[in-house]
Amino acid sequence: MVPPDSLREDVIAGLSLPQKALPPKYFYDAAGSRLFDRICRQPEYYPMRAELALTRRHLAAIARFAGKGCELIEYGSGASLKTRLLIRALRPSVYVPVDISAEALAGAARRLAREFGWLHIFAVTGDFSQPLRLPAVRARAARRRIVYFPGSTIGNLMPEEAQAFLTMTRGQVGRAGAMLVGVDLKKDANTLHAAYNDARGVTAAFNLNLLRRINRELGADFDLRRFRHYAFYNPQRGRIEMHLVSLERQSVNLGAHRFAFASGETIHTENSYKYSVDEFAALAGEAGFRADGVWQDAQKRFALFGLVAM
Repeated sequence: MVPPDSLREDVIAGLSLPQKALPPKYFYDAAGSRLFDRICRQPEYYPMRAELALTRRHLAAIARFAGKGCELIEYGSGASLKTRLLIRALRPSVYVPVDISAEALAGAARRLAREFGWLHIFAVTGDFSQPLRLPAVRARAARRRIVYFPGSTIGNLMPEEAQAFLTMTRGQVGRAGAMLVGVDLKKDANTLHAAYNDARGVTAAFNLNLLRRINRELGADFDLRRFRHYAFYNPQRGRIEMHLVSLERQSVNLGAHRFAFASGETIHTENSYKYSVDEFAALAGEAGFRADGVWQDAQKRFALFGLVAM
């Protein structure tokens, strides 16, 4: 669970900015994690299906890249089918899922333990965007360390933040290590718009749940009926932006703090950057990785990069 002081400090700092903003990592309380699972099943949301399809299609090549018996660290809870496919193919000696949501992590670890009785699982609750202290499991045997970062979470970071994150991960895997990272590729704006504005409103509920969490955990008084989900593709910056729009002039209280909102003013809750293959390979290169493998789905909507530490 995220320490309340960290959440409070980040929310107060973000709402005090000229362009109000909230860190997207706080989407994932228990309700937010369930809503994201529903987003992934919406017909408009292609990334999950595209990444699963490419993983199935290229699993043998991905396994050759990573190597059997590796130490597999996943940035995420390990709840996805992709993770289970990879575990079967790699038979890692150790599996370390890392997630900020303790509840989602514990549930996924229990399911994986039932399915893979032979697998040594060391679940770590933490923010993988920050330096982590991982279990000291490497001393048991010499093995390659692989970080698996599926989905398109790397796109939530500004390009300079993504480079710093990759540099930090380069330090985690060491000189002989590698990384498998999912990247959403650039494509037509209509496809992108639909993916973040599904007809059933699940993404809208996911976005608004962030305010509900702040009310519950910090005692704020956001009225969710006075805010609306808004997501659009910004072609100049190559990113989807998600916002919550204030529908009227209002004030929100959080402890001794009061935040004023004009009608139409937004809280910026998430970016999702899209890259070309060449753009992301160059970004990884600046962080000390070489792209030794790039696997895409048949429609070239999504890519999994195999990065080797240089």
